[in-house]
Amino acid sequence: MCEGKLQHNSYYQECLFYLHSYGTNLAIISFYMRHDCMREALLHLLNKESPSEVFIEGIFIPSYKSGKLHMLENLLETIDPGLESWGVYLIAACKYLQRKNYYHILYELQQFMKDHVRAAMTCIRFFTHGAKSYTELGGKQTWLLKIKDHLKVYLQEVSRSSGRKNMALTFRKKMSATDVSRHINTVDLQMEVTKFLHQCESSGTSQMTDSPLPTLFGNNNMKMDVACKVILEGKNIEEGFGIAFRVLQDFQLEATEVYSKVAKQLVKQQKYSEIRQLLKCVNESGVAAKNDGDNIILNCLNEFKNIPAEDLDNLIQDMDSDENKVSK
Repeated sequence: MCEGKLQHNSYYQECLFYLHSYGTNLAIISFYMRHDCMREALLHLLNKESPSEVFIEGIFIPSYKSGKLHMLENLLETIDPGLESWGVYLIAACKYLQRKNYYHILYELQQFMKDHVRAAMTCIRFFTHGAKSYTELGGKQTWLLKIKDHLKVYLQEVSRSSGRKNMALTFRKKMSATDVSRHINTVDLQMEVTKFLHQCESSGTSQMTDSPLPTLFGNNNMKMDVACKVILEGKNIEEGFGIAFRVLQDFQLEATEVYSKVAKQLVKQQKYSEIRQLLKCVNESGVAAKNDGDNIILNCLNEFKNIPAEDLDNLIQDMDSDENKVSK
């Protein structure tokens, strides 16, 4: 329809003549788009090697605002099935959507691009963003499954194309197979953490906080907060210790620092017998250094001076070093 309209209508031909003679590429592309000639707009963009801004302003924004994003995607694929010609434009569109916080459109575009690593990262945001409790996260676990799906598909595509010399994935985010496997393990562990803490909140053993909700997708400090939360929020110390221990091992975190933080919280809550339970779990974990238990107790005793005498004696008796016992 577009070709006939432009070729056989002298008014359109006149407009195009002046635009090609004196107009900018953006003006020409905008003219095509206004007259439903998206294919011509895209071909002009490619032929003139126009910058990304022209694609965003002239084609992409008008397409999604008028509900024609799928039409745009179909045309991009028809013109270049591998999408390589469009790589720079598609990445620019993703950055634009991210700046605007249009994450649902971004996710749809990343799936069309088969940019599975970036799509997985967007799913992480959908899972974590705005959640105030693990009960909320419990209702968003579908996103964790989608992260795994994207990463698994990416691994399959990489293994399929590893024998080829020209792997047509130049504009899509790359990641080593080792890193992808590590991220899949993180998702599995986050699923376990989510299920456990969701149950804790449902049964009323959880201590609600106003601080940002920690997940395993954050930095090491946040991962340590997850380990602390899991140990503290079970029915007893032992219940969550196994999951927390795996978090510490998988991410090679400072275990003694986490255990000391947990112990200090237990002192604040006056749960002195649970400190002894924590020490038992630490010693039975099989990876504790000789003085770890003593250091956990010493850290508590140095910070809190008002521990009842009987509980204080019990904690001191749990120390391994006679020297530490005497000094306390």
